[in-house]
Amino acid sequence: MNVIRFEDLVAQGQAAGKRVFIRADLNVPLDDAGQITEDTRVRASVPCIELALKAGAAVMVTSHLGRPTEGEFKPEDSLAPVARRLGELLGRDVPVVANWVDGVDVKPGQVVLLENVRVNKGEKKNSEELSKKLAALCDIFVHDAFGTAHRAEASTYGIAQFAPVACAGPLLAAEIDAVTKALASPKRPLIAIVAGSKVSTKLTILKSLADKVDGLIVGGGIANTFLLAAGHPIGKSLAEPDLVNDAKAVIEAMKARGAAVPIPVDVVTAKAFAADAPATVKDAADVAADDLILDIGPKTAALLADQLKAAGTIVWNGPVGVFEFEAFSHGTETLARAIAASSAFSIAGGGDTLAAIAKYGIEKDVGYISTGGGAFLEVLEGKTLPAFEILQKRAQG
Repeated sequence: MNVIRFEDLVAQGQAAGKRVFIRADLNVPLDDAGQITEDTRVRASVPCIELALKAGAAVMVTSHLGRPTEGEFKPEDSLAPVARRLGELLGRDVPVVANWVDGVDVKPGQVVLLENVRVNKGEKKNSEELSKKLAALCDIFVHDAFGTAHRAEASTYGIAQFAPVACAGPLLAAEIDAVTKALASPKRPLIAIVAGSKVSTKLTILKSLADKVDGLIVGGGIANTFLLAAGHPIGKSLAEPDLVNDAKAVIEAMKARGAAVPIPVDVVTAKAFAADAPATVKDAADVAADDLILDIGPKTAALLADQLKAAGTIVWNGPVGVFEFEAFSHGTETLARAIAASSAFSIAGGGDTLAAIAKYGIEKDVGYISTGGGAFLEVLEGKTLPAFEILQKRAQG
């Protein structure tokens, strides 16, 4: 994808002494005490910030955190916990600056964290007035927040329109490269795992992937709707009966191309949705009226694992069962270990997927772990994300 890359600007000496504004994705989960519980996104933002500091730039970093009300700053919306963690990772003090829209005092070789960008009035609606003010703060705008690349907001899109230079940071560039490698020219067979509670939220992705992939593994509540479409009983499992025809259409589209949506042959059921509910393995045809399907069964998991081990490219979005409950985690674990053991190029994204990868300790064995949830899905769907679109426009001049 033709965009200006920040690494190239640094290599050409164009960042020295310049004011660099980095839009990072530091939207991390916090506990009730305001402590970060999972810091992947903070760690992922460090290479871009270090690159700018080593180049001798005056560095400003900002992000959203949670869902603050525009124009009303509350202490729980503060990026202060992120600044502390960033300071530890960078080995230097990272001051937090509030009320920064009209000017920031930062010298070359320094870094500041600009307070929660979503507190600024006009951020979500991509206000031109706010966008121009943000653009006036910098000489170079660096978009390094893939997790927000599907939104056109003042700090992700508007600023890129008006900044003197707009470019992709190393994280955003790596996402572009990984997704292009997985979908534009994939090594075959290309297998996609799309799992989650609802078909409705992923229907367009399923339809779009049905034209591209050689195998489409469905899991979670989505699989239950596909089980219904295949004529199997699902008891009182989570499903969307009104979307059975859509599921059938996806199955037929795949079949017409000689590809398949493997329907589970066995499942793990329980009578209640609870961590301590007794788990029973059943053939897919034997699900009782009061059963809840909470995972794929061992036979299904083994069949799917064989497919994954033989794949050329794997795209993974979502666990295939209620993996948070030990008794219903084995399907997801089997597939996770198969992906880790496969020689395929694998790309994984989405919050629950990242949690599964962390749970089974396979970070090193996944080809690329995407930091975006919604953005990752929209790229899979074949959409051009607003962030990519504006950076491409700027690269063309």
